[in-house]
Amino acid sequence: METKNDEWMEWGKAFIIAIIFAVLIRTFLFTSYEVQGESMTPNVYDGERFIVNKIGYGFSEPDRFDLVVFHANEEEDYIKRVIGLPGETVFYKDDILYINDKPVEEPFLEQRVADHEWGLYTNDFAIPEVVPPGNVLVLGDNRPNSLDSRRLGFIANEQIVGKVDWRFWPIQEAGLMR
Repeated sequence: METKNDEWMEWGKAFIIAIIFAVLIRTFLFTSYEVQGESMTPNVYDGERFIVNKIGYGFSEPDRFDLVVFHANEEEDYIKRVIGLPGETVFYKDDILYINDKPVEEPFLEQRVADHEWGLYTNDFAIPEVVPPGNVLVLGDNRPNSLDSRRLGFIANEQIVGKVDWRFWPIQEAGLMR
């Protein structure tokens, strides 16, 4: 016959196991991230929350246009878009992105330019930048108002927390990120 004490012990064990699993999942597999600021508008807004896949880049490298969260410094993580990959030459001219001297479309920015009727860039990348091995070049989608590789420099792969895979807040926008 099971006593009240045995029942509490079972509940205690289940609770401890659940906490251990939660800590392991958050530490090694996934974490959440809340956006702070306007640097990624119109695609990502202040206060939105995401699930960040921490294991994906353990098996592959970041791809162009991935949304990533990275350690900007010891206190802050930022969300930005990967633009330049290792070994690529990146520059902008007349608001057109060039990678290895070929123009690259950025369809996720077209509405931003049309809405605000301003160019995306100053001369921040008028001089070609070569992305060193083991690094990426990241930019915010709100290019005139973003602290990104133009000021932070290249982002080492070790600084990348993970890829943004899932938006879970606000609930009406929840879903996989494209």
